[in-house]
Amino acid sequence: MAARVLLARGGLLRPAAPGSFLPGLRRVTSSGHRAREDSWLKSLFVRKVDPRKDAHSNLLAKKETSSLYKLQFHNVKPECLDAYNKICQEVLPKIHEDKQYPCTLVGTWNTWYGEQDQAVHLWRYEGGYPALTEVMNKLRENQEFVSFRKARSDMLLSRKNQLLLEFSFWNEPVPRSGPNIYELRSYQLRPGTMIEWGNYWARAIRFRQDSNEAVGGFFSQIGQLYMVHHLWAYKDLQTREDIRNAAWHKHGWEELVYYTVSHQLSVSLTS
Repeated sequence: MAARVLLARGGLLRPAAPGSFLPGLRRVTSSGHRAREDSWLKSLFVRKVDPRKDAHSNLLAKKETSSLYKLQFHNVKPECLDAYNKICQEVLPKIHEDKQYPCTLVGTWNTWYGEQDQAVHLWRYEGGYPALTEVMNKLRENQEFVSFRKARSDMLLSRKNQLLLEFSFWNEPVPRSGPNIYELRSYQLRPGTMIEWGNYWARAIRFRQDSNEAVGGFFSQIGQLYMVHHLWAYKDLQTREDIRNAAWHKHGWEELVYYTVSHQLSVSLTS
């Protein structure tokens, strides 16, 4: 597992107004989320999944949306971080606001603890792969963005991205009040264990909703495979510590953690 603590520069963005915040997240225990969760669990335990006819992503992902997410990691030259943040703040919100692009800049952060001098961006494409293709084609004709990419390339040491889908039982990322720190926990799973992982976390997420800290949960489709990303928000590091410690006093949490750990190859944390 990898874990990063992210310092919000843009945080979670409102679709029509980058930089603003909307208080709170919808709770996963709402009737709509609970119905989807129960339906998803039923599909696991009642019928046998034929992998040749029913892809894992069809069981794991939300059915009522067709959104695709892109998670970008940019490792910036230390001396260029301020300049990198400046040009991103000038260009990326314009794409976010322009209605001709079917995409949303969900959040943009700098890594605070974890890999240093790193920027993390999360994009949502409303309409799945066709929307992604449309955005990429239009950006090739956007001269400001072409110039931005050229200037950005001189500031980067490396970059990588992944295309992700949302877990059906997690909150949908929406803007929230701040300031907050965000924790991105990234899990490398053993091949073949994604369905079981989802089964356990569909129950485990109920233990982590008291403080609305759960922002979003995703699994990879393209890029590094068998990856899971959990995004959490906390007021500060001490609040994070208190909330995580409190979970261990809830009956059933320890067992679910035990079983999910057995499916991991590695995990990382970004803050």
